[in-house]
Amino acid sequence: MPAVLVAIVGIDGSGKTTAARELARRLQASGQRARYFENAGGRPPMNWLARRRGHADAADWLGAERLQAVEQRVRHVLMRLASGWAALPGRRVAVLDRWTLCQYVAQRARRSGGEAAARRRYRRLPVPDLLVFLDVAPAVARERLELRGKDVDELAWLEACDAAYRSLPEWTSMTVVDADRPADRVVDDLVSLLEARGR
Repeated sequence: MPAVLVAIVGIDGSGKTTAARELARRLQASGQRARYFENAGGRPPMNWLARRRGHADAADWLGAERLQAVEQRVRHVLMRLASGWAALPGRRVAVLDRWTLCQYVAQRARRSGGEAAARRRYRRLPVPDLLVFLDVAPAVARERLELRGKDVDELAWLEACDAAYRSLPEWTSMTVVDADRPADRVVDDLVSLLEARGR
């Protein structure tokens, strides 16, 4: 049976990482070969290195555009790793907590004009078998970020990202899951979606 590549996207605070980790854990617990791939851009270690070099953060050190380019390269490597693992023979499920669309959304929300370059960079990556958008009200997402206590985005930014997702040409190919609910119920829906695919 073919492998499945699952990508979970959504605004910050939608629960992407929590859902992706728990989905992989549940699949593993049920005896399936599943693996969670964190698709982080490397910002925390770059911020640490920047502070060691006397800068406020990575953006101050590298500049916003160069930092975005570095993050895109890091994410590209991670997405290729995940899609390569998913392409190996045998039944398996690769779960990622972000995908290329997250970068397109960031460019649209910033109105920076860098989306075309990001699309060129990622054009050889496969389309996920299941592309899930975690739909959460921006105000709810911000409350979650405040509770988490780090990387708290402004409400206006979260609203801009939410609108950017819905404006993408890929929007109609996404499976929208209500993420205003507790994480375990969100993961229940993700498991059901995979079961419906006959995996």
